Amino acid sequence: MVDATSMPTGLALYTTAAEAAASRVITAYSTSFGWATKLLGKDCRQHVENIYALVRVADEVVDGAAAEAASFYNSEDLTPGFFLSELELEVYRSLVSGYSTNLVVHAFASTAIKVGIDEDLIRPFFSSMRADLTQTEHSRESFERYVYGSAEVVGLMCLKVFLHGRVFSEDQHQTLVAGARALGSAFQKVNFLRDLAADFKKLGRSYFPGVNVNTFNEEQKLELVADIQNELDISAKSIALLPKSSRRAVLAAQMLFEELNNRIKATPAQQLITSRISVPNLAKLGILRKAATAA
Repeated sequence: MVDATSMPTGLALYTTAAEAAASRVITAYSTSFGWATKLLGKDCRQHVENIYALVRVADEVVDGAAAEAASFYNSEDLTPGFFLSELELEVYRSLVSGYSTNLVVHAFASTAIKVGIDEDLIRPFFSSMRADLTQTEHSRESFERYVYGSAEVVGLMCLKVFLHGRVFSEDQHQTLVAGARALGSAFQKVNFLRDLAADFKKLGRSYFPGVNVNTFNEEQKLELVADIQNELDISAKSIALLPKSSRRAVLAAQMLFEELNNRIKATPAQQLITSRISVPNLAKLGILRKAATAA
């Protein structure tokens, strides 16, 4: 017989339901990250899923779901920008109150409050998301700012989870921060590169400065691949410092994106702008097993 007195009630039950909803987001949107999170220890897995859920929802606001809804319901006021601003405000309110009627925001807030994710990381993220609504091309400066807000801060949020309650030297902490930022940046750039044609033709965006899908060539591709590999090398130096509860998952993610980068490198530039490169599921499973053993 189940002891009813041990079951969560009230706010605790609501948080449990919110986190279950957050976990469903990663399952629906990402096979690779979904599998990699299974290698996380129980003390950090749910927190990473909570972070991913908020990031994914914001991304869907700017990449079409909100615009599709507004167009379907013929609403001129309910724009993606409106929804993004409402989402951001709700996040800040939840950090103060510890509660949100939005299940994904509530789950994120429970993590942010516990591990110390504050507005210094959240604001740059929403700033980059907002840039997607108006900016179709980037300078070197705006590109670096965009990548920091859209990807590096997400790596830093996850690092807050991984290091929570643990003590590191200043040098170790700096290495871990550099690794988290580099891995987040590499993830983002790989996705930009594999989605080059879709971003340009469907969304009208060209993220990489000076790169246009109509003139994209082998030299540009190899330069971008080399930059990504450099960031993956920086990230690799920090993995051994991570706690055991997160080391295997981060190594798996690193190896998955290194495999993607290698496949992009082996794909002719002209083919890259017509097809999306991916890692087959069987190969992903092999990488996950290898990461679990190596870590």
